Amino acid sequence: MNNDAAIPAHLHAAASAAGTDLARHLAADARTAAVTAVTNKMAALGIKHVLYQFVSVTGRVMGKAAPAAHWPAIAARGVQLWYGAVADVCADRQGNYIGYGANASELVAIPDPETFCQLPWNPRVARVFCTLFRNREDQEDAGAFLTSDCRGNLRRIHADFQQRHGMHLRVGCEPEMMWLKRGEDGKFAGGTTRPFAYHIDQFEQLFPVIEKVTDYAQAMGLDMIQGDHEDAPGQLELNIWFDDALRNADRLTTYRQICAQVAREFNLIATFMTKPFMGVSANGCHHNVSLWRGGVDEVNPIGRDGELPGSDEVFTYRKGGSNEFLRPDGDWMPPAIGLHCIGGMMEHLPALTALGSSTVNSYRRLADLGFWAPVYRDWGLQNRTCAVRVSAPGRLEYRAVDSLVNPYLMAAGLLQAFDDGLARQCDPGQPEQRNIYEALEAGKQVRRIPSDLRESLDALEADPVILRALPGEMARVFFHLKRDEWSRFMATVTEWDYERFLEYLP
Repeated sequence: MNNDAAIPAHLHAAASAAGTDLARHLAADARTAAVTAVTNKMAALGIKHVLYQFVSVTGRVMGKAAPAAHWPAIAARGVQLWYGAVADVCADRQGNYIGYGANASELVAIPDPETFCQLPWNPRVARVFCTLFRNREDQEDAGAFLTSDCRGNLRRIHADFQQRHGMHLRVGCEPEMMWLKRGEDGKFAGGTTRPFAYHIDQFEQLFPVIEKVTDYAQAMGLDMIQGDHEDAPGQLELNIWFDDALRNADRLTTYRQICAQVAREFNLIATFMTKPFMGVSANGCHHNVSLWRGGVDEVNPIGRDGELPGSDEVFTYRKGGSNEFLRPDGDWMPPAIGLHCIGGMMEHLPALTALGSSTVNSYRRLADLGFWAPVYRDWGLQNRTCAVRVSAPGRLEYRAVDSLVNPYLMAAGLLQAFDDGLARQCDPGQPEQRNIYEALEAGKQVRRIPSDLRESLDALEADPVILRALPGEMARVFFHLKRDEWSRFMATVTEWDYERFLEYLP
C-alpha cells in the first residue's frame, strides 16, 4: 500500500516546504539575533502594536496590524493576506478581481526585522516592511518567493546585478508634491501658496508643515538634506540623502506615509498626483543614479542621542567606495561604464516610461510643454530638456519619472537597462548640449518617448529586457491593472468633454 496516497495533498505541500525560499529566508544567518533585538527594542520603546506592511504593484502601502506581544510568533510564521492585496484589492471594469481570483490562496508576509521603526506621531506603534512568499500549502511552488512582490523582486534583481557586475546601484530621489487646502466638504479647495519657485516667503508660509515633516522623517531614518518651494501652488521638493536602491525606495515610501500623516494633522491634502494643475509644473520625481564598488554601511543617527527608535539598518547609509560613473579628473563626461549605462537607458526609454510615468495623469505632465518635461529620447550634460542628463560629475538624472512612481519597479527597470547597456556596450552617442527644441528646429532627428499610457505599456510589453524587472506573476498583475486603468479612462466623460462638445454643432 502506498501510504502517501492517504495523506492530503496540502500536507504534501507543507512537508515539501522545508526546502523552500521561505524556509531558507527564515533560516538566514543573523535573523534570530535580529528578531530578538527587535523584541528588546519594543520593550524599551513601549511599543504596543506593529504594522506589518508591504508595497503593492502601484506603490501603495498594504498590510495588517497586530499587538506587539505577537511579534516573536509573527516573525517566525508571518501574517497572511489574500494574494490580491498586491494589486490594491480592486476589480476591473468587468468586475473581475485584478491579478488574482477570489479563490486564490493567501500570501505569507514575513517581517524584515532590519526595517523595524517606531512611528513618531504614535510612539506606541511601530512599522516593519515584509517580504512576500507563496502560501506554505499551495499546490504549486509552495513557499516560493511571491513574484508579484515588487520590493522582494528589487532585492533579488539587485543582488543578481551585484554578483555579475561587482557594482551596486545607489539612488537619490527628488520627490515633488503639493500641499493643498481641504474645504469644509473635505475636497480640494485650492493651493496653500502661490506658484513662485524658490521664493523663501512661499517656503516660510509652509514652514510649520515642513518642520513637522522633517521631524518625523529624521525620527524614521530619513536624512533630509535640502528643500525648496517649486513652481506650482503649495509645491515642495524635500530631498533625502542618496543610498542603496532598496533603502532609498523604502525611504520614499516612508516619506509618503509621513506626508499623509502631517496632512491629517493640519487638515490639508498632501498630493503626489502628477499633474493637478495645467499651466504650471507637475510633480516629478527625478532619480539620480550611480553605480559603485565597495563602500561601508554607516549608521547615521541624524543628530539623535541615546537609543535609536528603530533597527540600526533604518538609519544606515552606504558611504564611500568607488563611483564608477565618475572620471578620476572629475570631468562631467562619464567614463565608459557610465556611457554604456546611458546607452542602455536610451535603448529602453519607451519601456522605462511605463514604470516611471505609470498613470494616465502622468502624460498630462509630458504634454504640458514649456515646463522642462522630458519628452525626447536624448541625453546631455546639465541639459534639462533631455530625458537623461548628467546632473553632476558622477551621477545621471532620469527625468521621465513622476511622484506616483513605484520606486521598487523603477529601480529594477533601471538595473535591467544598465545590465543590457553594459553587456552590449551600448553607445549613447554624443551628448546634446543645445536646448532640445532648438536642436529640433536645426534639423536634429530625435524620437519622442511615449505620449500616453497605452503607448508606454505597448513599449514595455515589447521589451524583453525591461520586462525582466517584472518577473513571474508581476507582469501579469501589472498589465491587468494598468490596461484596466487605460480602459476606464477611455470610458470616462470628463469636464473637458462637456466644455468642448456639449453645444457643438457639426
